[in-house]
Amino acid sequence: MIYISHRGNLDGPSDLENLPSRVDECLNNFFDCEIDLWVEDRKFLLGHDFGQYPVEKNWLIERQNNLWVHCKNSEAISALTSSNDHSLNFFWHQNDSYTITSKKFVWVYPGSPVIQGSVAVLPEKWQSKTVSQGLLNAYAICTDYIWKYKGKF
Repeated sequence: MIYISHRGNLDGPSDLENLPSRVDECLNNFFDCEIDLWVEDRKFLLGHDFGQYPVEKNWLIERQNNLWVHCKNSEAISALTSSNDHSLNFFWHQNDSYTITSKKFVWVYPGSPVIQGSVAVLPEKWQSKTVSQGLLNAYAICTDYIWKYKGKF
């Protein structure tokens, strides 16, 4: 099972979401991390509702093996798809039940049935028996409560 910290959270939602040092803390604890990426005026920024924390593209590339990049605007999608370096695992979604990442993982919207080998997102928001059973079929879990789920699986 792969454990993905949602926006750098470890024990619940936090004011530190998407903060680069918080992302690094998750990676240093051997967790993957889902981040929210904006591109504005060719600058890379992390943040959920808007670009808040500047990062260099090299910062992303150096962490590429453990990042799940949620593109938050069309400029972010364009910057990552037009790059000669297709090593980042990125995706776009709104309220779709499922989306496919650039590395062909199925990203499951919270509450949707988990598909074998997919990424179950925020299972803590959907504690139904069906979702809980589906976690056993997941390739990964993306959660705000990563320590809690690591202890379960």
